[in-house]
Amino acid sequence: MPRATITSDDLRRFAVARSLFPPTTLRCAIARMRFVQADPIRAPARAQDLILRHRVKDYRAGDLERNYVSLGIEEDTFVNYGFVTRELQTLMHPRPDVRVPAEGMQAWPAAERKKAELLLAFLQSRGEVHPREVEEHFAHGRVRNYWGGSSNATTQMLDALHYRGLVRVVRRENGIRIYRAHQHEPTLLGKAERQTRIDALVDVVVNIYAPLPGPSLSFYIRRLRYAVPQWRDEISAAQKRARAPRACACRGRGLVLARTREPATRHHSKVGTIASAVRSGRA
Repeated sequence: MPRATITSDDLRRFAVARSLFPPTTLRCAIARMRFVQADPIRAPARAQDLILRHRVKDYRAGDLERNYVSLGIEEDTFVNYGFVTRELQTLMHPRPDVRVPAEGMQAWPAAERKKAELLLAFLQSRGEVHPREVEEHFAHGRVRNYWGGSSNATTQMLDALHYRGLVRVVRRENGIRIYRAHQHEPTLLGKAERQTRIDALVDVVVNIYAPLPGPSLSFYIRRLRYAVPQWRDEISAAQKRARAPRACACRGRGLVLARTREPATRHHSKVGTIASAVRSGRA
C-alpha cells in the first residue's frame, strides 16, 4: 500500500500540537504521556521538570516528586529511566533475574543472588527503608559504579532489585529513594498475549515521540529491550508491525505518525507562536 504524503507545514502543525498540548493538570499530563523521563542533572534543569514545565499549568520544579505519592505513579525503566503510570508498569513486569541495563542485563552470579535475597528479606522485615539503613546493616563496601566512579554495593543491589520489580520506590527524601519490598503478579503469557503487550509498549513510544523518521522509531523500539528484557528476542517483530499503519512521507522521507486525539489545528496561544516561528525559520 502506498504511503500517504503530507506537507512540511502539515508535519510542523502536527508535531507542535501533539507534543505541546494545552497545559493541563499534572495528573492529566502524566496520564496522557504515561512516561516522563527522569534525569538528576540540573544543566539547565532536570529532564522531568523541563518536560512538564510546558505541559502542566503552573508547574514548578520538583512538583512531580512532591506529588509522587498522591499521583499513584512509579519510578521504573521504560526506554529510559523515569516515572511511569502503574498501567504501563504492569505491561513490563515481572522481569527476569538480570542485572540493570547499565550492566548489560546479564544473569546474577550465585553469590550476588544470595546477597540480594538477604537484602530483600531485610526490606520485607522493615517496611520502608532508606539506603543508609541497608548499608549500615550489611556494609558490603564500595564497588565501581556504572559511570566509572564508586558507589555503595548495597545501593547498586537496591537498584538491581528495583529494576527486577522486587522493590519499589515509595517516595524520595531530599532526592534519595526510599524503598519497600514489592512483588508483581507472576504471569505465563502465550505468544499472542506477549505481542499484545509489546505492541502496547510500542504505542506508548509512538505517542510520546511521533512524528519521527523510521530509523528513529527503530532506535526507540529497540530500547524496549530495557523495559521487557524477558521478551527482547521479540522486539524486532514488533518494529515491523509498528510501521505499517502509521507510515507517511514528507519530502520523500519516510515518517511515522501517531493517531492524534485532537485535530492538529487546535492550538493554544503558545503552540501557535512556536508553530509560526518554525514556519518563518526563527526556531
